[in-house]
Amino acid sequence: MQLDWQDVDSTRIVAEAFDPDTETIYVRFPGGIEWYYEACPLDVWEAFTAPGQSRGQFIHHTLNYKPKGPHQ
Repeated sequence: MQLDWQDVDSTRIVAEAFDPDTETIYVRFPGGIEWYYEACPLDVWEAFTAPGQSRGQFIHHTLNYKPKGPHQ
């Protein structure tokens, strides 16, 4: 599977991607570290990527409570 990474203007992350088939959000942090967050339907992705949404706050308050792990 090829992810469609989108660059992000954020202090916490550098890029993000979404796989709607598996409902998984992928996040690339500075230094190239990538994590995935599962159980994220489209509405969670849309909230995460909404204009003005703090990616770091959303990860802290929402995504960190989802099944997650390092993306390899």
